[in-house]
Amino acid sequence: MKQLPRVLAAWALASVSCVALSQTSAAPAIAASAPASSTPPAQSAMTARLMYELLLSELSFQRGDAPSATALMLDAARRTSDETLFKRAAELAVQSRSGPAALEATRAWRQAYPKSVAAGQYELQVLVVMGRIAETEEAVRRFITTLPAQERVSFITALPAIYQRVPDKTEAAAVVERALSDAIKDPALAPAAWTSIGRLRLQAGDKAGALSAATLGQTSNVQSEWPALLALQLMGAGEASAEAMVKRYLATAGAKPEVRIAYARGLVELGRNAEAHTELAHMTQQSPNAPDAWLVQGALFADERDYARAETSLQRYLDLTAPPASETGVDRRTGRDQARMMLSRVAERRGDLARAEKLLEAVESPEQALAVQVRRADMMARQGKLDAARQAIRSAPERGPDDARLKIQAEAQLLRDRQQPAAAYQLLAEELKKDPDDEGLLYDTAMAAERAGDAAEMERLLRQLIEINPEAANAYNALGYSLADRGQRLPEAKQLIEKAVQLVPDDGYIQDSLGWVEFRMGRVQQARRILEQAFKSRPDAEIAAHLGEVLWTLGDRDGARRIWQEGQRLNAENETLVKTLERFKVAP
Repeated sequence: MKQLPRVLAAWALASVSCVALSQTSAAPAIAASAPASSTPPAQSAMTARLMYELLLSELSFQRGDAPSATALMLDAARRTSDETLFKRAAELAVQSRSGPAALEATRAWRQAYPKSVAAGQYELQVLVVMGRIAETEEAVRRFITTLPAQERVSFITALPAIYQRVPDKTEAAAVVERALSDAIKDPALAPAAWTSIGRLRLQAGDKAGALSAATLGQTSNVQSEWPALLALQLMGAGEASAEAMVKRYLATAGAKPEVRIAYARGLVELGRNAEAHTELAHMTQQSPNAPDAWLVQGALFADERDYARAETSLQRYLDLTAPPASETGVDRRTGRDQARMMLSRVAERRGDLARAEKLLEAVESPEQALAVQVRRADMMARQGKLDAARQAIRSAPERGPDDARLKIQAEAQLLRDRQQPAAAYQLLAEELKKDPDDEGLLYDTAMAAERAGDAAEMERLLRQLIEINPEAANAYNALGYSLADRGQRLPEAKQLIEKAVQLVPDDGYIQDSLGWVEFRMGRVQQARRILEQAFKSRPDAEIAAHLGEVLWTLGDRDGARRIWQEGQRLNAENETLVKTLERFKVAP
Protein backbone atom coordinates (compact mmCIF):
# COMPACT_ATOMS: atom_id res chain seq x y z
CA MET A 1 0.00 0.00 0.00
CA LYS A 2 2.87 2.37 0.81
CA GLN A 3 2.62 5.61 -1.14
CA LEU A 4 5.26 7.17 -3.35
CA PRO A 5 8.28 8.09 -1.23
CA ARG A 6 8.74 11.82 -0.92
CA VAL A 7 12.46 11.54 -0.35
CA LEU A 8 13.22 10.89 -4.03
CA ALA A 9 11.62 14.13 -5.14
CA ALA A 10 13.36 16.02 -2.39
CA TRP A 11 16.73 14.56 -3.33
CA ALA A 12 16.88 14.64 -7.07
CA LEU A 13 14.36 16.77 -8.85
CA ALA A 14 15.62 20.22 -7.94
CA SER A 15 18.86 19.85 -9.86
CA VAL A 16 17.63 18.19 -13.02
CA SER A 17 17.99 20.70 -15.78
CA CYS A 18 14.68 19.86 -17.39
CA VAL A 19 13.18 22.12 -14.77
CA ALA A 20 14.32 24.89 -17.06
CA LEU A 21 11.80 23.61 -19.56
CA SER A 22 8.86 23.70 -17.17
CA GLN A 23 5.89 25.94 -17.54
CA THR A 24 6.91 28.21 -14.70
CA SER A 25 10.52 28.78 -15.66
CA ALA A 26 10.06 31.74 -17.94
CA ALA A 27 7.16 33.52 -16.28
CA PRO A 28 7.84 37.23 -16.57
CA ALA A 29 7.53 39.34 -13.45
CA ILE A 30 6.53 42.95 -13.14
CA ALA A 31 9.38 43.63 -10.78
CA ALA A 32 11.89 42.46 -13.37
CA SER A 33 10.58 44.26 -16.41
CA ALA A 34 12.78 44.85 -19.41
CA PRO A 35 14.53 48.20 -19.48
CA ALA A 36 13.15 51.05 -21.54
CA SER A 37 13.59 50.22 -25.16
CA SER A 38 14.31 53.62 -26.65
CA THR A 39 16.30 56.73 -25.89
CA PRO A 40 14.35 59.37 -23.98
CA PRO A 41 13.28 62.19 -26.28
CA ALA A 42 14.82 65.62 -26.07
CA GLN A 43 11.84 67.12 -24.26
CA SER A 44 12.57 64.92 -21.24
CA ALA A 45 15.52 67.08 -20.27
CA MET A 46 15.27 67.87 -16.60
CA THR A 47 13.72 71.28 -15.95
CA ALA A 48 13.04 72.94 -12.62
CA ARG A 49 9.33 72.31 -13.04
CA LEU A 50 9.86 68.65 -13.93
CA MET A 51 12.23 68.14 -11.03
CA TYR A 52 9.66 69.66 -8.68
CA GLU A 53 6.86 67.41 -10.00
CA LEU A 54 8.94 64.27 -9.72
CA LEU A 55 10.06 65.16 -6.20
CA LEU A 56 6.49 65.92 -5.19
CA SER A 57 5.31 62.63 -6.68
CA GLU A 58 7.86 60.60 -4.72
CA LEU A 59 7.19 62.50 -1.49
CA SER A 60 3.44 61.97 -1.92
CA PHE A 61 4.00 58.25 -2.34
CA GLN A 62 6.19 58.06 0.75
CA ARG A 63 3.47 59.85 2.74
CA GLY A 64 0.87 57.30 1.63
CA ASP A 65 -0.88 59.42 -1.00
CA ALA A 66 -0.47 56.92 -3.85
CA PRO A 67 -3.22 58.34 -6.11
CA SER A 68 -1.62 61.81 -6.17
CA ALA A 69 1.85 60.32 -6.62
CA THR A 70 0.77 58.22 -9.59
CA ALA A 71 -1.20 61.05 -11.19
CA LEU A 72 1.73 63.48 -10.92
CA MET A 73 4.18 60.96 -12.37
CA LEU A 74 1.85 59.99 -15.20
CA ASP A 75 1.18 63.64 -16.03
CA ALA A 76 4.92 64.26 -16.24
CA ALA A 77 5.34 61.18 -18.44
CA ARG A 78 2.64 62.28 -20.86
CA ARG A 79 4.01 65.80 -21.08
CA THR A 80 7.61 64.73 -21.68
CA SER A 81 7.01 61.40 -23.48
CA ASP A 82 9.80 59.94 -21.36
CA GLU A 83 9.44 56.17 -21.13
CA THR A 84 11.25 55.95 -17.81
CA LEU A 85 8.56 58.16 -16.28
CA PHE A 86 5.77 56.01 -17.74
CA LYS A 87 7.43 53.00 -16.16
CA ARG A 88 7.76 54.76 -12.79
CA ALA A 89 4.09 55.79 -12.89
CA ALA A 90 3.13 52.15 -13.50
CA GLU A 91 5.40 51.01 -10.65
CA LEU A 92 3.85 53.48 -8.22
CA ALA A 93 0.36 52.32 -9.14
CA VAL A 94 1.30 48.64 -8.84
CA GLN A 95 3.05 49.15 -5.50
CA SER A 96 0.01 50.97 -4.16
CA ARG A 97 -2.21 48.06 -5.29
CA SER A 98 -4.41 50.34 -7.36
CA GLY A 99 -5.53 48.26 -10.31
CA PRO A 100 -7.36 51.00 -12.25
CA ALA A 101 -4.46 53.42 -11.84
CA ALA A 102 -1.96 50.74 -12.88
CA LEU A 103 -4.01 49.93 -15.96
CA GLU A 104 -4.32 53.59 -16.90
CA ALA A 105 -0.55 54.07 -16.54
CA THR A 106 0.41 50.96 -18.48
CA ARG A 107 -2.01 51.72 -21.31
CA ALA A 108 -0.78 55.30 -21.56
CA TRP A 109 2.75 53.91 -21.66
CA ARG A 110 1.89 51.39 -24.38
CA GLN A 111 0.11 54.01 -26.47
CA ALA A 112 3.17 56.25 -26.29
CA TYR A 113 5.55 53.35 -26.96
CA PRO A 114 3.58 50.68 -28.86
CA LYS A 115 6.67 48.53 -29.41
CA SER A 116 7.81 48.59 -25.78
CA VAL A 117 8.17 45.07 -24.41
CA ALA A 118 8.08 46.32 -20.83
CA ALA A 119 4.83 48.24 -21.37
CA GLY A 120 3.12 45.20 -22.86
CA GLN A 121 4.37 43.01 -20.05
CA TYR A 122 3.02 45.36 -17.38
CA GLU A 123 -0.33 45.69 -19.11
CA LEU A 124 -0.84 41.94 -19.40
CA GLN A 125 -0.04 41.21 -15.79
CA VAL A 126 -2.16 44.07 -14.49
CA LEU A 127 -5.13 42.78 -16.47
CA VAL A 128 -4.61 39.26 -15.10
CA VAL A 129 -4.33 40.49 -11.51
CA MET A 130 -7.49 42.58 -11.95
CA GLY A 131 -9.34 39.55 -13.28
CA ARG A 132 -10.12 41.18 -16.64
CA ILE A 133 -9.24 37.99 -18.45
CA ALA A 134 -11.20 38.62 -21.65
CA GLU A 135 -9.15 41.77 -22.27
CA THR A 136 -5.90 39.82 -22.06
CA GLU A 137 -6.59 38.16 -25.40
CA GLU A 138 -5.57 41.23 -27.36
CA ALA A 139 -2.80 42.03 -24.87
CA VAL A 140 -1.21 38.60 -25.39
CA ARG A 141 -1.58 38.79 -29.15
CA ARG A 142 -0.05 42.27 -29.23
CA PHE A 143 2.73 41.43 -26.79
CA ILE A 144 3.95 38.52 -28.91
CA THR A 145 4.45 40.86 -31.86
CA THR A 146 6.65 43.19 -29.77
CA LEU A 147 9.02 40.40 -28.76
CA PRO A 148 12.14 39.44 -30.71
CA ALA A 149 11.59 36.17 -32.57
CA GLN A 150 13.99 34.27 -30.29
CA GLU A 151 12.00 35.24 -27.17
CA ARG A 152 8.52 34.37 -28.35
CA VAL A 153 8.64 30.68 -27.46
CA SER A 154 9.75 31.50 -23.90
CA PHE A 155 6.84 33.87 -23.43
CA ILE A 156 4.29 31.50 -24.95
CA THR A 157 5.39 28.63 -22.71
CA ALA A 158 5.16 30.94 -19.68
CA LEU A 159 1.47 31.67 -20.25
CA PRO A 160 0.12 28.81 -18.09
CA ALA A 161 2.10 30.18 -15.14
CA ILE A 162 0.81 33.71 -15.76
CA TYR A 163 -2.80 32.48 -15.68
CA GLN A 164 -2.28 29.87 -12.95
CA ARG A 165 -4.18 31.75 -10.23
CA VAL A 166 -7.08 32.87 -12.38
CA PRO A 167 -10.27 31.53 -10.75
CA ASP A 168 -12.03 30.62 -14.01
CA LYS A 169 -9.53 28.25 -15.61
CA THR A 170 -11.87 27.40 -18.47
CA GLU A 171 -12.15 31.05 -19.49
CA ALA A 172 -8.37 31.45 -19.25
CA ALA A 173 -7.82 28.45 -21.52
CA ALA A 174 -10.30 29.76 -24.11
CA VAL A 175 -8.85 33.29 -24.06
CA VAL A 176 -5.28 32.09 -24.52
CA GLU A 177 -6.30 29.70 -27.29
CA ARG A 178 -7.85 32.61 -29.19
CA ALA A 179 -4.83 34.79 -28.48
CA LEU A 180 -2.54 32.10 -29.93
CA SER A 181 -4.61 31.57 -33.08
CA ASP A 182 -1.82 33.03 -35.21
CA ALA A 183 0.94 31.27 -33.30
CA ILE A 184 -0.49 27.80 -33.93
CA LYS A 185 -0.22 28.51 -37.66
CA ASP A 186 3.46 29.45 -37.38
CA PRO A 187 5.69 26.33 -37.65
CA ALA A 188 8.26 27.90 -35.32
CA LEU A 189 5.70 28.62 -32.61
CA ALA A 190 3.02 25.95 -33.06
CA PRO A 191 4.50 23.26 -30.75
CA ALA A 192 4.95 25.74 -27.89
CA ALA A 193 1.55 27.31 -28.53
CA TRP A 194 -0.28 23.98 -28.48
CA THR A 195 1.63 23.00 -25.35
CA SER A 196 0.49 26.11 -23.49
CA ILE A 197 -3.07 25.63 -24.70
CA GLY A 198 -2.89 22.04 -23.47
CA ARG A 199 -1.49 23.01 -20.08
CA LEU A 200 -4.21 25.58 -19.59
CA ARG A 201 -6.84 23.00 -20.55
CA LEU A 202 -5.27 20.63 -18.03
CA GLN A 203 -5.46 23.34 -15.35
CA ALA A 204 -9.15 23.60 -16.21
CA GLY A 205 -9.60 19.85 -15.73
CA ASP A 206 -9.97 19.10 -19.44
CA LYS A 207 -7.61 16.15 -19.82
CA ALA A 208 -9.06 15.10 -23.16
CA GLY A 209 -8.58 18.61 -24.53
CA ALA A 210 -5.04 18.71 -23.21
CA LEU A 211 -4.28 15.38 -24.86
CA SER A 212 -5.67 16.68 -28.14
CA ALA A 213 -3.48 19.79 -27.87
CA ALA A 214 -0.39 17.67 -27.22
CA THR A 215 -1.19 15.57 -30.28
CA LEU A 216 -1.63 18.64 -32.48
CA GLY A 217 1.60 20.12 -31.12
CA GLN A 218 3.59 17.02 -31.87
CA THR A 219 2.00 16.73 -35.30
CA SER A 220 3.26 20.21 -36.08
CA ASN A 221 6.83 19.22 -35.18
CA VAL A 222 7.74 15.83 -33.72
CA GLN A 223 11.23 17.11 -32.86
CA SER A 224 9.97 19.78 -30.46
CA GLU A 225 10.32 18.96 -26.78
CA TRP A 226 7.30 21.02 -25.72
CA PRO A 227 4.48 18.60 -26.65
CA ALA A 228 6.51 15.78 -25.09
CA LEU A 229 6.73 17.70 -21.82
CA LEU A 230 2.97 18.24 -21.88
CA ALA A 231 2.56 14.52 -22.50
CA LEU A 232 4.68 13.84 -19.41
CA GLN A 233 2.31 16.01 -17.37
CA LEU A 234 -0.61 14.05 -18.76
CA MET A 235 1.07 10.77 -17.83
CA GLY A 236 1.31 12.03 -14.27
CA ALA A 237 -2.36 12.98 -14.42
CA GLY A 238 -3.31 9.42 -15.34
CA GLU A 239 -3.53 9.70 -19.14
CA ALA A 240 -1.62 6.55 -20.06
CA SER A 241 -2.06 7.11 -23.80
CA ALA A 242 0.13 10.22 -23.59
CA GLU A 243 3.21 8.06 -23.05
CA ALA A 244 3.34 7.16 -26.74
CA MET A 245 4.02 10.82 -27.55
CA VAL A 246 6.91 10.92 -25.10
CA LYS A 247 8.44 7.83 -26.65
CA ARG A 248 7.91 9.22 -30.13
CA TYR A 249 9.86 12.34 -29.24
CA LEU A 250 12.65 10.39 -27.50
CA ALA A 251 13.07 8.31 -30.66
CA THR A 252 14.04 11.40 -32.68
CA ALA A 253 17.71 12.09 -33.33
CA GLY A 254 17.79 15.44 -31.53
CA ALA A 255 15.84 14.46 -28.42
CA LYS A 256 17.04 16.47 -25.43
CA PRO A 257 18.48 14.46 -22.54
CA GLU A 258 16.53 16.62 -20.10
CA VAL A 259 13.29 15.17 -21.46
CA ARG A 260 14.57 11.61 -21.11
CA ILE A 261 15.48 12.37 -17.49
CA ALA A 262 12.04 13.86 -16.93
CA TYR A 263 10.53 10.70 -18.43
CA ALA A 264 12.57 8.51 -16.09
CA ARG A 265 11.50 10.64 -13.16
CA GLY A 266 7.87 10.33 -14.28
CA LEU A 267 8.21 6.55 -14.42
CA VAL A 268 9.48 6.56 -10.83
CA GLU A 269 6.54 8.70 -9.73
CA LEU A 270 4.25 6.13 -11.35
CA GLY A 271 5.96 3.30 -9.52
CA ARG A 272 7.61 1.88 -12.64
CA ASN A 273 11.14 1.69 -11.27
CA ALA A 274 12.38 -1.05 -13.57
CA GLU A 275 11.58 1.00 -16.67
CA ALA A 276 13.12 4.07 -15.08
CA HIS A 277 16.33 2.13 -14.52
CA THR A 278 16.36 1.15 -18.19
CA GLU A 279 16.08 4.79 -19.30
CA LEU A 280 18.74 5.99 -16.87
CA ALA A 281 21.12 3.16 -17.77
CA HIS A 282 20.70 4.09 -21.43
CA MET A 283 21.65 7.69 -20.66
CA THR A 284 24.64 6.91 -18.46
CA GLN A 285 25.97 4.50 -21.09
CA GLN A 286 25.36 6.74 -24.09
CA SER A 287 26.50 9.96 -22.41
CA PRO A 288 28.67 8.97 -19.42
CA ASN A 289 29.90 12.53 -18.92
CA ALA A 290 26.40 14.06 -18.69
CA PRO A 291 25.89 14.51 -14.93
CA ASP A 292 22.12 14.78 -14.41
CA ALA A 293 21.26 11.17 -15.20
CA TRP A 294 23.78 10.01 -12.60
CA LEU A 295 22.05 12.12 -9.94
CA VAL A 296 18.56 10.76 -10.65
CA GLN A 297 19.94 7.21 -10.93
CA GLY A 298 21.67 7.59 -7.58
CA ALA A 299 18.48 8.88 -6.00
CA LEU A 300 16.55 5.91 -7.34
CA PHE A 301 19.11 3.41 -6.06
CA ALA A 302 19.14 5.13 -2.67
CA ASP A 303 15.35 5.02 -2.51
CA GLU A 304 15.54 1.29 -3.18
CA ARG A 305 18.24 0.96 -0.49
CA ASP A 306 20.76 -0.28 -3.02
CA TYR A 307 23.41 1.75 -1.29
CA ALA A 308 26.49 0.46 -3.11
CA ARG A 309 25.19 1.45 -6.53
CA ALA A 310 23.68 4.64 -5.13
CA GLU A 311 27.11 5.68 -3.84
CA THR A 312 28.74 4.94 -7.19
CA SER A 313 26.22 7.00 -9.16
CA LEU A 314 26.16 9.91 -6.74
CA GLN A 315 29.94 10.11 -6.49
CA ARG A 316 30.09 10.08 -10.29
CA TYR A 317 27.73 13.08 -10.32
CA LEU A 318 29.91 14.94 -7.84
CA ASP A 319 33.04 14.17 -9.86
CA LEU A 320 31.46 15.43 -13.08
CA THR A 321 30.20 18.65 -11.51
CA ALA A 322 33.22 19.51 -9.41
CA PRO A 323 34.74 22.90 -10.29
CA PRO A 324 36.49 23.51 -12.62
CA ALA A 325 35.34 20.28 -14.29
CA SER A 326 31.88 21.79 -14.82
CA GLU A 327 32.24 25.10 -16.65
CA THR A 328 28.99 25.13 -18.55
CA GLY A 329 27.55 28.07 -16.65
CA VAL A 330 24.92 25.81 -15.05
CA ASP A 331 24.55 26.35 -11.31
CA ARG A 332 25.07 22.88 -9.85
CA ARG A 333 25.03 23.81 -6.16
CA THR A 334 21.55 22.44 -5.54
CA GLY A 335 22.29 19.15 -7.26
CA ARG A 336 25.61 18.77 -5.50
CA ASP A 337 23.97 19.43 -2.15
CA GLN A 338 21.29 16.84 -2.88
CA ALA A 339 23.98 14.31 -3.75
CA ARG A 340 25.84 15.06 -0.51
CA MET A 341 22.63 14.63 1.49
CA MET A 342 22.00 11.22 -0.05
CA LEU A 343 25.60 10.12 0.38
CA SER A 344 25.35 11.17 4.02
CA ARG A 345 22.38 8.87 4.43
CA VAL A 346 24.30 6.02 2.77
CA ALA A 347 27.27 6.58 5.10
CA GLU A 348 25.00 6.63 8.14
CA ARG A 349 23.33 3.38 7.16
CA ARG A 350 26.77 1.83 6.89
CA GLY A 351 27.65 3.04 10.36
CA ASP A 352 30.15 5.65 9.23
CA LEU A 353 28.76 8.57 11.21
CA ALA A 354 31.90 10.67 10.86
CA ARG A 355 31.65 10.61 7.05
CA ALA A 356 27.90 11.23 7.24
CA GLU A 357 28.47 14.38 9.28
CA LYS A 358 31.34 15.52 7.04
CA LEU A 359 29.08 15.31 4.00
CA LEU A 360 26.39 17.34 5.74
CA GLU A 361 28.94 20.01 6.64
CA ALA A 362 29.84 20.29 2.95
CA VAL A 363 26.28 21.30 1.98
CA GLU A 364 26.52 24.86 0.66
CA SER A 365 23.02 26.18 -0.01
CA PRO A 366 21.35 28.13 2.82
CA GLU A 367 18.05 26.84 1.44
CA GLN A 368 19.08 23.34 2.53
CA ALA A 369 19.66 24.33 6.18
CA LEU A 370 16.41 22.78 7.38
CA ALA A 371 16.94 19.57 5.39
CA VAL A 372 20.47 19.27 6.84
CA GLN A 373 19.19 19.76 10.38
CA VAL A 374 16.47 17.14 9.86
CA ARG A 375 19.10 14.72 8.57
CA ARG A 376 21.26 15.37 11.64
CA ALA A 377 18.23 14.87 13.87
CA ASP A 378 17.51 11.52 12.25
CA MET A 379 21.09 10.45 12.91
CA MET A 380 20.74 11.49 16.58
CA ALA A 381 17.50 9.56 16.93
CA ARG A 382 19.08 6.43 15.48
CA GLN A 383 21.69 6.71 18.22
CA GLY A 384 18.95 6.79 20.85
CA LYS A 385 19.01 10.55 21.36
CA LEU A 386 15.37 11.19 20.52
CA ASP A 387 14.85 14.21 22.78
CA ALA A 388 17.94 15.92 21.39
CA ALA A 389 16.81 15.08 17.86
CA ARG A 390 13.41 16.66 18.42
CA GLN A 391 15.01 19.76 19.88
CA ALA A 392 17.36 20.00 16.91
CA ILE A 393 14.41 20.11 14.53
CA ARG A 394 12.48 22.60 16.64
CA SER A 395 15.48 24.96 16.84
CA ALA A 396 16.15 24.91 13.10
CA PRO A 397 15.71 28.36 11.51
CA GLU A 398 12.67 28.92 9.30
CA ARG A 399 13.56 30.52 5.98
CA GLY A 400 10.32 30.00 4.10
CA PRO A 401 6.57 30.09 4.79
CA ASP A 402 6.29 26.29 4.74
CA ASP A 403 9.22 25.54 7.03
CA ALA A 404 7.20 25.57 10.27
CA ARG A 405 4.90 22.85 8.95
CA LEU A 406 7.82 20.88 7.47
CA LYS A 407 9.47 20.87 10.89
CA ILE A 408 6.32 19.43 12.47
CA GLN A 409 6.11 16.73 9.81
CA ALA A 410 9.80 15.87 10.23
CA GLU A 411 9.41 15.60 14.01
CA ALA A 412 6.34 13.40 13.57
CA GLN A 413 8.33 11.13 11.24
CA LEU A 414 11.02 10.79 13.91
CA LEU A 415 8.37 9.73 16.40
CA ARG A 416 6.80 7.23 13.99
CA ASP A 417 10.18 5.71 13.22
CA ARG A 418 10.86 5.36 16.96
CA GLN A 419 7.55 3.53 17.54
CA GLN A 420 5.75 6.44 19.19
CA PRO A 421 2.67 6.66 16.95
CA ALA A 422 0.39 8.32 19.53
CA ALA A 423 2.84 11.20 20.02
CA ALA A 424 3.24 11.58 16.26
CA TYR A 425 -0.52 11.71 15.78
CA GLN A 426 -0.99 14.29 18.53
CA LEU A 427 1.70 16.51 17.00
CA LEU A 428 0.16 16.37 13.51
CA ALA A 429 -3.41 16.75 14.74
CA GLU A 430 -2.48 20.01 16.50
CA GLU A 431 -0.85 21.30 13.33
CA LEU A 432 -3.87 20.28 11.25
CA LYS A 433 -6.09 22.55 13.36
CA LYS A 434 -4.19 25.53 11.90
CA ASP A 435 -4.95 24.50 8.31
CA PRO A 436 -7.67 21.83 8.19
CA ASP A 437 -7.78 21.70 4.38
CA ASP A 438 -4.07 21.09 3.79
CA GLU A 439 -4.06 17.91 1.72
CA GLY A 440 -0.57 16.73 2.64
CA LEU A 441 -1.16 17.31 6.32
CA LEU A 442 -4.56 15.60 6.18
CA TYR A 443 -2.99 12.50 4.66
CA ASP A 444 -0.09 12.40 7.14
CA THR A 445 -2.42 12.88 10.10
CA ALA A 446 -4.73 10.13 8.85
CA MET A 447 -1.82 7.70 8.56
CA ALA A 448 -0.63 8.69 12.02
CA ALA A 449 -4.14 8.11 13.42
CA GLU A 450 -4.16 4.59 12.02
CA ARG A 451 -0.73 3.85 13.47
CA ALA A 452 -2.01 5.15 16.80
CA GLY A 453 -4.90 2.66 16.64
CA ASP A 454 -7.71 5.06 15.73
CA ALA A 455 -9.03 3.60 12.47
CA ALA A 456 -12.26 5.61 12.66
CA GLU A 457 -10.36 8.91 12.79
CA MET A 458 -8.16 7.77 9.93
CA GLU A 459 -11.22 7.07 7.80
CA ARG A 460 -12.81 10.41 8.71
CA LEU A 461 -9.69 12.33 7.70
CA LEU A 462 -9.22 10.42 4.44
CA ARG A 463 -12.84 10.98 3.46
CA GLN A 464 -12.37 14.67 4.23
CA LEU A 465 -9.35 14.66 1.92
CA ILE A 466 -11.35 12.95 -0.83
CA GLU A 467 -14.08 15.55 -0.46
CA ILE A 468 -11.53 18.33 -0.88
CA ASN A 469 -9.79 16.60 -3.77
CA PRO A 470 -11.83 13.90 -5.53
CA GLU A 471 -8.69 12.87 -7.46
CA ALA A 472 -6.53 12.19 -4.37
CA ALA A 473 -5.44 8.71 -5.39
CA ASN A 474 -3.37 8.23 -2.24
CA ALA A 475 -6.46 8.73 -0.06
CA TYR A 476 -8.57 6.17 -1.94
CA ASN A 477 -5.66 3.75 -1.85
CA ALA A 478 -4.88 4.20 1.84
CA LEU A 479 -8.49 3.80 2.94
CA GLY A 480 -9.08 0.79 0.70
CA TYR A 481 -5.90 -0.90 1.83
CA SER A 482 -6.65 -0.27 5.50
CA LEU A 483 -10.07 -1.87 5.18
CA ALA A 484 -8.64 -4.81 3.27
CA ASP A 485 -5.81 -5.34 5.73
CA ARG A 486 -8.32 -5.45 8.59
CA GLY A 487 -10.65 -7.72 6.59
CA GLN A 488 -13.50 -5.23 6.78
CA ARG A 489 -16.01 -4.16 4.08
CA LEU A 490 -13.95 -5.89 1.40
CA PRO A 491 -16.20 -5.00 -1.58
CA GLU A 492 -16.00 -1.33 -0.59
CA ALA A 493 -12.24 -1.65 -0.06
CA LYS A 494 -11.84 -2.99 -3.58
CA GLN A 495 -13.95 -0.18 -5.04
CA LEU A 496 -11.77 2.41 -3.30
CA ILE A 497 -8.56 0.83 -4.55
CA GLU A 498 -9.94 0.46 -8.07
CA LYS A 499 -10.69 4.20 -8.00
CA ALA A 500 -7.05 4.82 -7.10
CA VAL A 501 -5.98 2.54 -9.97
CA GLN A 502 -8.21 4.47 -12.33
CA LEU A 503 -6.52 7.72 -11.28
CA VAL A 504 -2.94 6.35 -11.33
CA PRO A 505 -2.99 3.11 -13.33
CA ASP A 506 0.67 2.07 -13.14
CA ASP A 507 1.61 2.86 -9.54
CA GLY A 508 3.30 -0.15 -7.97
CA TYR A 509 2.07 0.60 -4.45
CA ILE A 510 -1.54 0.96 -5.56
CA GLN A 511 -1.22 -2.29 -7.52
CA ASP A 512 0.08 -3.85 -4.30
CA SER A 513 -3.11 -2.75 -2.56
CA LEU A 514 -5.19 -4.20 -5.38
CA GLY A 515 -3.38 -7.52 -5.12
CA TRP A 516 -3.80 -7.54 -1.35
CA VAL A 517 -7.56 -6.95 -1.46
CA GLU A 518 -7.88 -9.73 -4.06
CA PHE A 519 -6.01 -12.02 -1.66
CA ARG A 520 -8.26 -11.03 1.23
CA MET A 521 -11.29 -11.80 -0.94
CA GLY A 522 -9.96 -15.30 -1.66
CA ARG A 523 -8.85 -14.74 -5.25
CA VAL A 524 -5.32 -15.96 -4.61
CA GLN A 525 -4.14 -16.60 -8.17
CA GLN A 526 -5.36 -13.16 -9.26
CA ALA A 527 -3.56 -11.68 -6.26
CA ARG A 528 -0.35 -13.48 -7.22
CA ARG A 529 -0.44 -12.14 -10.77
CA ILE A 530 -1.02 -8.56 -9.64
CA LEU A 531 1.59 -8.66 -6.87
CA GLU A 532 4.27 -10.20 -9.06
CA GLN A 533 3.82 -7.39 -11.56
CA ALA A 534 3.79 -4.80 -8.78
CA PHE A 535 7.05 -6.14 -7.33
CA LYS A 536 8.65 -6.25 -10.76
CA SER A 537 7.82 -2.59 -11.42
CA ARG A 538 8.47 -1.40 -7.85
CA PRO A 539 10.83 -3.62 -5.83
CA ASP A 540 9.77 -2.85 -2.26
CA ALA A 541 9.88 -4.66 1.07
CA GLU A 542 6.17 -4.22 1.79
CA ILE A 543 5.17 -5.60 -1.61
CA ALA A 544 7.60 -8.48 -1.00
CA ALA A 545 5.85 -9.22 2.30
CA HIS A 546 2.47 -9.48 0.57
CA LEU A 547 3.71 -11.46 -2.43
CA GLY A 548 5.57 -13.88 -0.16
CA GLU A 549 2.44 -14.52 1.89
CA VAL A 550 0.44 -15.24 -1.27
CA LEU A 551 3.12 -17.65 -2.52
CA TRP A 552 3.25 -19.35 0.88
CA THR A 553 -0.54 -19.78 0.83
CA LEU A 554 -0.29 -21.35 -2.64
CA GLY A 555 2.27 -23.85 -1.33
CA ASP A 556 5.32 -22.29 -2.98
CA ARG A 557 7.31 -21.88 0.21
CA ASP A 558 10.69 -21.72 -1.48
CA GLY A 559 9.39 -18.92 -3.70
CA ALA A 560 8.00 -17.13 -0.67
CA ARG A 561 11.34 -17.33 1.14
CA ARG A 562 13.20 -16.00 -1.91
CA ILE A 563 10.86 -13.02 -2.18
CA TRP A 564 11.06 -12.33 1.55
CA GLN A 565 14.85 -12.45 1.41
CA GLU A 566 14.79 -9.95 -1.42
CA GLY A 567 12.49 -7.78 0.67
CA GLN A 568 14.94 -7.94 3.55
CA ARG A 569 17.72 -6.84 1.23
CA LEU A 570 15.62 -3.85 0.25
CA ASN A 571 14.58 -2.91 3.81
CA ALA A 572 15.02 -5.32 6.67
CA GLU A 573 13.30 -2.86 9.02
CA ASN A 574 10.01 -2.68 7.10
CA GLU A 575 7.28 -3.19 9.69
CA THR A 576 4.95 -5.20 7.42
CA LEU A 577 7.77 -7.54 6.39
CA VAL A 578 9.01 -8.02 9.95
CA LYS A 579 5.50 -8.87 11.21
CA THR A 580 4.88 -11.23 8.28
CA LEU A 581 8.07 -13.20 8.98
CA GLU A 582 7.17 -13.39 12.67
CA ARG A 583 3.68 -14.63 11.85
CA PHE A 584 5.00 -17.41 9.62
CA LYS A 585 7.91 -18.13 11.98
CA VAL A 586 10.46 -17.62 9.22
CA ALA A 587 13.92 -16.68 10.44
CA PRO A 588 15.38 -13.45 8.95
